[in-house]
Parts: sequence; C-alpha cells; structure tokens
Amino acid sequence: MRPSAGLMCSVKELKNKAKGKELTEKQKNQVVRSPAARREFVQQHPCPAAGKPTGACPGYVVDHVKALACGGADSPSNMEWQTVADAKAKDKWERIGCR
Repeated sequence: MRPSAGLMCSVKELKNKAKGKELTEKQKNQVVRSPAARREFVQQHPCPAAGKPTGACPGYVVDHVKALACGGADSPSNMEWQTVADAKAKDKWERIGCR
C-alpha cells in the first residue's frame, strides 16, 4: 500500500477512473510528488551550484530527507539539496529500511 493511500489521488489515477480504467500495481505504488512543494523549497533554498531560486541546478537534485515511499512528507521541511552522486548512492539503500 502506498503511504498516501486514501488521502490523495494522482492526476493519472483520476483520469483513469473517469475513463473506467484501473491502474496497474506499479502505477498504484508510485508516490505523487507536489511540484508546488518543490518550488517552495527551491525559493527558500536557492541552488548551491548557481545560487539562484529558479532554473537548472547542475550537479544537484532536490531530495527528500525521509523518502516519500517510507512515509516522509512531501513538504519543504523534508527536502534538501543533494549531489547527483550522493542521491544515486542513497537511492540504492534508503527503501530497504522502509520494508
């Protein structure tokens, strides 16, 4: 069961329901991220590489401190800038602890 089950639906889920289609198990387990929450985080914490609150941030990604799949909040308070290399390394092990 995804952490947000019953609390929010993705746009894809709503469109499929309207068309009478069911989502696949993979689609049901995907966690929906809020573009507004990410935007708010970037406004509050400009890119470490470019120093700007808009545009690309080469070499960095916005990461959730506690993964969404593990029940972490999709809010700016749970986000941080992380290098691409560190993010890839973290992705390999972080979901193991959620199971």
